Amino acid sequence: MTFETISVVGLGYIGLPTAAVFASRKKKVIGVDINQRAVDTINRGEIHIVEPDLDIVVHAAVTDGYLRATTQAEPADAFLIAVPTPFKGDHEPDLSYIESASKAIASVLKKDDLVILESTSPVGATEQMAAWLAEVRPDLSFPQTHGEDSDIRIAHCPERVLPGHVLRELVQNDRVIGGMTAKCSAAAVKLYKTFVEGECVITNARTAEMCKLTENSFRDVNIAFANELSIICDKLEINVWELIRLANRHPRVNILQPGPGVGGHCIAVDPWFIVSKTPEQARLIRTAREVNDSKPLWVLDKVKLAVADFLQANPEKTANEVTIACFGLAFKPDIDDLRESPAMMIAKQVLASHLGTVLIVEPNISELPDDVMGATLVDFDSASRDADIQLLLVDHSSFKGKVSRQGLIIDTRGIW
Repeated sequence: MTFETISVVGLGYIGLPTAAVFASRKKKVIGVDINQRAVDTINRGEIHIVEPDLDIVVHAAVTDGYLRATTQAEPADAFLIAVPTPFKGDHEPDLSYIESASKAIASVLKKDDLVILESTSPVGATEQMAAWLAEVRPDLSFPQTHGEDSDIRIAHCPERVLPGHVLRELVQNDRVIGGMTAKCSAAAVKLYKTFVEGECVITNARTAEMCKLTENSFRDVNIAFANELSIICDKLEINVWELIRLANRHPRVNILQPGPGVGGHCIAVDPWFIVSKTPEQARLIRTAREVNDSKPLWVLDKVKLAVADFLQANPEKTANEVTIACFGLAFKPDIDDLRESPAMMIAKQVLASHLGTVLIVEPNISELPDDVMGATLVDFDSASRDADIQLLLVDHSSFKGKVSRQGLIIDTRGIW
């Protein structure tokens, strides 16, 4: 089986780098996305997201003719689906993007094609994807009915890369390959070995799905411990940053750093996929999610107390004369990704509840999203000069060592 043409469906923070890396290995890559602006941007050899060095790789791939983007699915030898998997209602997984992507590529499938689900998914999603494909293409056989003799190979291979280091980690990290059959896994390994230097470890599809959810739930539980510790220390008037520094001197203790909550499209979402499937069993995982989801509310209470303290110290002022600056909107340092960001949620609530001016410092974006459009995007120096209350939400590199001593400071990351 050869993979001369590869289609990547979903050209976001995972799909576009993956498409670019395949193209850099001289594979013909067709990128598919419903966002016409993203498609047009990529076809100009430019990128619509922030990721170090990705612009160089995409520009070269497009210029050399190995990467092309479109809004319509086209025939290929392998299809990688890397679309969002958010949740709806009461943290119920939303597989509608996967369903739409599956039905979009189903019409162009041919015998011996490989379909890989890369989207982080609840257990059973790969089998559900296979069912959607079979529903549209009854003329082809699939692993759930024909096993090793199926016309189409299907596997799950979750991404496990760190934003800001995606290109390096795509190549160097080990990959978990979960095929619906042994032949499916072998085909997926052959495809990924086009660029993966790490080990491709084979398992079944359900275990591969659960592996990604487990990795992020493990991190979520550990972050919840740190966040809960910070709330306890605040109550007991203990410096949590010093406490953690001291506790981590124990050779078998490695407590993470607390923050304003947990964000991003993985850690803040994936544990709920486990809870949704096994609500009676996932008690610790659910509690960790609830601790981390509640941390932004605790930060907002701190802001309200700071406003009250400032007004008490400055009785000549009223609440609508108090200026609050929020430093950072992204879900982690030095990126532009605002998805599931606790900083974004906090800034939105500050804007909604505060009568005075709200300033936002986010060096990785050029304009504010609609949720905080009533605020003003300013640079660090302006915010430091003009704000009565300075709220640090993200530990961007450019924020470190630059703290102003004016007004009241609420440091949720321990860098000031």
